[in-house]
Amino acid sequence: MSDPTATPLPCPPPEVAVVIPTYKEAENVEEIVRRVGAALDGVAWELIFVDDDSPDGTCERARAAARRDPRVRVLQRVGRRGLSSACIEGMLATSAPHLAVMDGDLQHDESLLPRMLEALRAGDLDIVVGSRYVEGGGVGDWHPQRQAMSRLATRIGQRLIHADLQDPMSGFFMVRADVIQSCVRRLSGVGFKILLDIFSSAERPLRFRELPFTFRQRQAGASKLDNAVLWEYLLMLSQKLIGPYIPVRFIAFSLIGGLGIFVHMAVLWLILSTAGSGAFLIGQTSAALVAMTSNFFLNNLLTYRDMRLRGAQLLRGWLSFVLACSIGALANVGIANYLFQSGRSGWFLSALAGILVGAVWNYAVTAVYTWKRPAAA
Repeated sequence: MSDPTATPLPCPPPEVAVVIPTYKEAENVEEIVRRVGAALDGVAWELIFVDDDSPDGTCERARAAARRDPRVRVLQRVGRRGLSSACIEGMLATSAPHLAVMDGDLQHDESLLPRMLEALRAGDLDIVVGSRYVEGGGVGDWHPQRQAMSRLATRIGQRLIHADLQDPMSGFFMVRADVIQSCVRRLSGVGFKILLDIFSSAERPLRFRELPFTFRQRQAGASKLDNAVLWEYLLMLSQKLIGPYIPVRFIAFSLIGGLGIFVHMAVLWLILSTAGSGAFLIGQTSAALVAMTSNFFLNNLLTYRDMRLRGAQLLRGWLSFVLACSIGALANVGIANYLFQSGRSGWFLSALAGILVGAVWNYAVTAVYTWKRPAAA
């Protein structure tokens, strides 16, 4: 018997939430809403746009759609970017028991959503994946180089998750909400391959099915794939292999710092081979400055790409980075020298301890003072 005092719901709670991470997808918003609504006709659904503060008015378009249809919602993220983290926030922002993720570029086949939902309703699956690499699926008119890179990344991903998933790089899937809620604290949220992150973070092997679809051509907007995509993919893999206790930004920061050693030595060698050994002090100083500068720009481009400094902030950031790293170098030398002179460790362990202290100092200080606030979009 119904409670006569209960407030009637204006609409039924959603059975499925479709999460669309967006950046500069204003021209696609209305078509996405139309297509998803048509595909899920007869199903209680909601559509969640998670936008990384697009400068092209994507949020405004999405809000306009939400005013016409209350099943459309918008999450505008200011000061942070990233496809995987956007998907995670969108999936946590709904009460729907089934969660779908699709790109905002209309390249995924929304007509597959009802079949995904039907498969999950049966109760014997955790996740249904839209796959390009099972019979009946395809990548469309991809360039051969992109196909080769995708295949390589797929093979690496399959080894990581130890599952016979043919398309672990897919960005199109539907998952039970309780699966996400059980593993969300282990998700790295790094990069653009959230599906791989979910499979590798699950408490137990996930029960899955792959449904074929063919990747469509982009209708509007610009591709989010750039040269940093491979870097982010490798970082995500590193995070999964090392574990959650070392921040992924520190991993990236350290890798770039290691590259800085080679830059330093190359510059020093060039100066000494040109000016002679009498120019060692000048060469060492110049090499250190060049290495710090290259590290700063690489970190700004890759490690902190979601908080990238631009314009006047770039000069301020460079100055604070050089100052922090200079102090870090002094800490490196001081710690190493103390341990070696006191006989507490040999030269190798002393030097290693100094490098570690300097790296942690540089990372901690620059994270607070160099990239202390996100750059304007």
